[in-house]
Amino acid sequence: MKKMMKISILAICMFTLLTSAVNAKPSSAVNAKPLHHTQKGWIVPQRFLPVPSAASEALQEILSKLHQPDIRRAISQTPKDKAEWSEMVESQKGMMTEYIKMYAKEMSVKVEKDRIGTVKIYRVTPINIAPEHSKHLFIYIHGGAYIFGSGDAGLPEAIMIASRIGIPVISVDYRTAPKDPFPAAVEDMTALYKALLKSHPASSIAIGGSSSGGGLALASIHRFKSLGLDLPAAIYAGTPWSDLTKRGDSYFINEGIDHKLITYDGFLEAAAKLYANGTDLKDPLLSPIYGNFDRFPPTYLVTGTRDLFLSNTIRVHRKLRESGVEADLNVYEGFSHVEYLVAKNSPEAHEIYKELGEFLKKHLSDSDVSLSF
Repeated sequence: MKKMMKISILAICMFTLLTSAVNAKPSSAVNAKPLHHTQKGWIVPQRFLPVPSAASEALQEILSKLHQPDIRRAISQTPKDKAEWSEMVESQKGMMTEYIKMYAKEMSVKVEKDRIGTVKIYRVTPINIAPEHSKHLFIYIHGGAYIFGSGDAGLPEAIMIASRIGIPVISVDYRTAPKDPFPAAVEDMTALYKALLKSHPASSIAIGGSSSGGGLALASIHRFKSLGLDLPAAIYAGTPWSDLTKRGDSYFINEGIDHKLITYDGFLEAAAKLYANGTDLKDPLLSPIYGNFDRFPPTYLVTGTRDLFLSNTIRVHRKLRESGVEADLNVYEGFSHVEYLVAKNSPEAHEIYKELGEFLKKHLSDSDVSLSF
């Protein structure tokens, strides 16, 4: 039991997609003057932020034990060059292997490494596939700022989706920066999707993930559209990194409040530039919010009131609705970025995957194609 607890703690750390920006001792806020207008905005005074009383008791308990995020410390831990980024990536390899074996067993899921063409994948199959999903497939895309999450580290949410929804999952172990920057990840997603379309009708496929995984799902749809491919039947965009630039209210409002990402400055900004590799950050295949959302599949979105990517999620929702696309926006009280992956046994997390399951059931259609992919 003690061993399992240690591994679970490690797993929680890995779930935090930007693992270097760890929580530290409480930081003191800047002593601001009373609220007043400036030419382009407001100076906001220091204020007290209580644990969200409207959240579930389980989530309140978790949040009550956290230290206040330290913005300066988070920024100071940003790798300074490609060598430091590579060193950080290497230091985390293999850390999740033992946990994944136990978690897959706990969740009654079978995990197998494989390849489809040149793309590395994991087949994540629930022991008990839901009858309504016996001919369906979920393409899962892990998060990690396009730098982390490779290998076993990208599997926890894929396992959760397979187990709680009862749907077969292919988790894509796409290439990441700094070794393989943009457009490698989009190329991997495109090659994989083309291969799957040979054995699966698009109407039986869902695609999605959280954070940069959600962003890559949206970017991939832009790419599929440009190639004239049949589009998946549904998208899951969990707090997607839809804009790699610092544009959006919550980048400012939730800075120092989101205890996962903490701030755009430093780590996120550097990760975006490292992945983009000189490409304009507003390219829709990097920041999908700047693309055309016409004909997008129905999309299920999740975020939280303390999420640094709250605006990223809301803006995608508005673009989808403006394009006449069905979009289901779910905002959870007190959630920081991907809170549902850490507080995975909270009522909120269970509700997210229950409703995602209903969303997929509504939009995926049956087919006679075998899932022996």
